[in-house]
Amino acid sequence: MTPPAGQSGSASRGRLFVIAAPSGTGKTSLVKALMAAIPTLAVSTSFTTRSRRPTEHDGRDYHFVSREAFEQMVRRGAFLEHATVFDNRYGTGREQVEAALGRGQDLLLEIDWQGAAQIRKALPEAITTFILPPSRSALEQRLRARGTDTEEVIARRLKDSVTELSHWQDFEYLVVNDDFERALGDLKSIVEGRGAGSKSGQPALIRHARKLLD
Repeated sequence: MTPPAGQSGSASRGRLFVIAAPSGTGKTSLVKALMAAIPTLAVSTSFTTRSRRPTEHDGRDYHFVSREAFEQMVRRGAFLEHATVFDNRYGTGREQVEAALGRGQDLLLEIDWQGAAQIRKALPEAITTFILPPSRSALEQRLRARGTDTEEVIARRLKDSVTELSHWQDFEYLVVNDDFERALGDLKSIVEGRGAGSKSGQPALIRHARKLLD
């Protein structure tokens, strides 16, 4: 059984949890609630080239850097993973993650499927979870409810979500966000080593994932 958060599998190294999902699935809200529920977890702050939103703080939500600075970091091998999402660059700092895991800190990464694939190669022991929407129509409703994206952006996100959803089999765990509290409970169980019901091989989860792609 996976040890509870805050108690790494060895005496010195923490665990890395990776959570990915298509835009509009509610991933960010779930991650915030998970962090509040399990304070021993720490979130890894990614680097990005996108503009900072009014409610965001540099160093807390993201490390906001120029595209030139980001590309320099890529050339130095400073990222465990990096990807381009909607024309912006995102990356996870190798030094920051290794330092935290080395001191026994359990870390959570909120990234996309491309980044998750790179993390699995760099750190095969990472525990990966993919969040699924209850339906494609619900995904569209959530994107529209944000009120922050243009029709063009929404259409692009919906198109890209099909590609993202097709990678569900690459993840160890699947969580369906049809009910927020239940989805949060599933994530907590995974972190606490009780997530057998969310294993991606569960027949009900397989059926749901396939239905999303029909």
